[in-house]
Amino acid sequence: MSTATLEKVSQLDQLKKFTKVVADTGDFESMRAYQPQDATTNPSLILAATQKPDYAYLLDKAIADLKGSALNASAKVEAIIDHLLVLFGTEILQIVPGRVSTETDARLSFNREGSINKARQLIALYEQRGISRERVLIKIASTWEGIKAAEQLQKESINCNLTLLFSFPQAIACAEAGVRLISPFVGRIYDWYKANTGKDYKGADDPGVQSVTRIYNYYKKFGHETQVMGASFRNTGQIVHLAGCDLLTISPNLLAELSNSFEPVERKLSPETAKASQAEKVSLDEKAFRFDFNEDPMAVDKTAEGIRKFSADIVKLEKLISSRL
Repeated sequence: MSTATLEKVSQLDQLKKFTKVVADTGDFESMRAYQPQDATTNPSLILAATQKPDYAYLLDKAIADLKGSALNASAKVEAIIDHLLVLFGTEILQIVPGRVSTETDARLSFNREGSINKARQLIALYEQRGISRERVLIKIASTWEGIKAAEQLQKESINCNLTLLFSFPQAIACAEAGVRLISPFVGRIYDWYKANTGKDYKGADDPGVQSVTRIYNYYKKFGHETQVMGASFRNTGQIVHLAGCDLLTISPNLLAELSNSFEPVERKLSPETAKASQAEKVSLDEKAFRFDFNEDPMAVDKTAEGIRKFSADIVKLEKLISSRL
């Protein structure tokens, strides 16, 4: 492609040639503006969206539909949250042509059976609304219990997105479990290293970029079908250095920056370069997974922090709903 042509093509449009772009937001207007393939949500994004007048009608509907049910108070609040998540997902699927990711309750992160049951409930609600399970990814934290829950769900054709993923052992276990997709958190890895070393990382030196590159190369070299979706970006440099990754989920402010920039974007990741990488085959049982994960203080810190934060936002949503009942 000539420089003259590139000057007229935004970085976002260039990126879309190599990578499926996913919107990381609960904001419908952003999705309409940037036309992503898929969209992801999480408890924090849904909580933020319910505070906005534009989305109040979804919370109102979820409450109205279940307010008169015979469930006890706590079960009713839980059912309303599930209903709300699916209402958001249903609206999103009117906008994006692909899939929506809907997150399970983070307080189930160490509860295999609880995660499985919650995923089944969410899929049943989607199917009641006429949405096939192929268009939904159930987000579960990348704990050992979460990965084992996803392994069972995949056997039931319930596709999973393993989130809060910060380390190579988590990625290996996800691939061996046959999960559909993983979301390595580039920006939060970067945050930890910047805070702990005092160094500002750029481009290929960014530890978050390096982590996703290593995982992508390993998956492609050894034929794992699990898709890699880089997530949680802090700047467009991280995104551009992962061009070619299967998917990248990007917040509206960074989608805007990519739309307004016309600098060239080169493909950095590809199956061809992955096959030439130095990766060696690894296999992990539960003991090896727990030990190797524990050896990575960044992954331990950020996984625990992420679960705490998402759990806190679910509690805030519960309180908001309880106050309305």
